[in-house]
Amino acid sequence: MRRANQLVVRILDELRALVVPGATTQEIDWRAEQLTRDAGAEPAFKGYRGFPYTICASLNEQVVHGFPSDRALVQGDILSIDMGVRLDGYYGDCAVTLAVGRIAPETARLLQITREALDYGIAQVQIGRRVSDIGHAVQAHVEAHGYSVVREFVGHGVGTRLHEEPQVPNYGLPGRGPRLAAGMVLAIEPMVNMGKAAVRVLRDGWTAVTVDGSLSAHFEHSVAVAATGPDILTLLPETNGTRPHVEHGTALDAISAVDPRL
Repeated sequence: MRRANQLVVRILDELRALVVPGATTQEIDWRAEQLTRDAGAEPAFKGYRGFPYTICASLNEQVVHGFPSDRALVQGDILSIDMGVRLDGYYGDCAVTLAVGRIAPETARLLQITREALDYGIAQVQIGRRVSDIGHAVQAHVEAHGYSVVREFVGHGVGTRLHEEPQVPNYGLPGRGPRLAAGMVLAIEPMVNMGKAAVRVLRDGWTAVTVDGSLSAHFEHSVAVAATGPDILTLLPETNGTRPHVEHGTALDAISAVDPRL
């Protein structure tokens, strides 16, 4: 599973360079599929329940499952890229939200709080804790900063199938649901709206957008439950072994979404 997840994060790291004003998400999708197949893997999303692309490319108010298109990116956009691969019978799954050029300070703050919320959720991945402890930690951090957690879409187990039990909501009371056991792998993926939590699905049957038109951010790591704590499978090799540092939200530093010049 680590090999599959490392491939995903390496591809996402390469795709970052394509997320610039004037580029299209269709071009990014083509490159993602090429990199996946060149590595001897298969796109996990393409064909899954009829989804027609390699990546989910969700712009601005799009929450998740956005279709790549020929719309040119413009400075100030934010783009969430969610992708998965199947390699040697196992799945990898990861998502990041990237800034297109310079973004507004309030937008950068949304991305930062969402990354931190993922850190807080990952910190709960300890043997004996409950699945709902993850979502409770995410929700508490998000709502403390005035944002909303999406309810309709949740994290999940991942392994020899893309979506496995248990579901991992990003909200709820602590101490509920299955206990975490060594060897479980969870795809934890907060989706956070700048405005209200409500979302709707467009006529394409896939793209989810915020009802109020507010911006939305999405970050995801695949995390194994280990005796030593959370083992983040979707970290680049130079950061492997690093645990989430919830005070500063560093678990995603390897694929930081905010323009470093801000």
